[in-house]
Amino acid sequence: MPDDPDHGEQRDDALLTARASEGDDEAFEALVRRHGPVLLRLATRLLGNRSEAEDAVQESFVSAWRRLPEFRENSAFGTWMYRIVTNRCLNVLRARRPVVTLDAVSEPAAAEHQVSPARAAEGRAAVEDLSKAMVVLSPEQRVCWVLREVDGLSYEAIADMVGVSQEAARGRVFRARRQLTEAMVAWR
Repeated sequence: MPDDPDHGEQRDDALLTARASEGDDEAFEALVRRHGPVLLRLATRLLGNRSEAEDAVQESFVSAWRRLPEFRENSAFGTWMYRIVTNRCLNVLRARRPVVTLDAVSEPAAAEHQVSPARAAEGRAAVEDLSKAMVVLSPEQRVCWVLREVDGLSYEAIADMVGVSQEAARGRVFRARRQLTEAMVAWR
């Protein structure tokens, strides 16, 4: 029976993390290549700005490099990095004044067939309204909602990444859903 691919990746991560903590730059570079794209997508969803997201991920990896000796192998490297990036994004969101960006939520990919101009305009309007609605969420609600609804993470994983109880994570997602449902009532 072949190994579970996720388990194999965690084993590889554990080996790379151990080597990186001993000063192996190439091992850390491999971890960055493996986890960077996923973390960039997360940060872009949370911050709604690609440039800020790139900065947040880069700063997170620099912080992780410095803190590798503190890394406890009771969690996966990817989970640890998710938490660092999430916390960095939360700090950025808390520090910024509310700004509505149109690229906060990516538009769904077009189907193989031609999309009518009216349907495309309706889709852009819905994305714009969702972007505006997400701005009114607290940073904590926004992070929990994105991790749950966009990334599909469990409440347990969200609680671990954000550093709150599962009940608090559930409450934040619930409140975010309620606010977004109220804000998007015209789209029902």
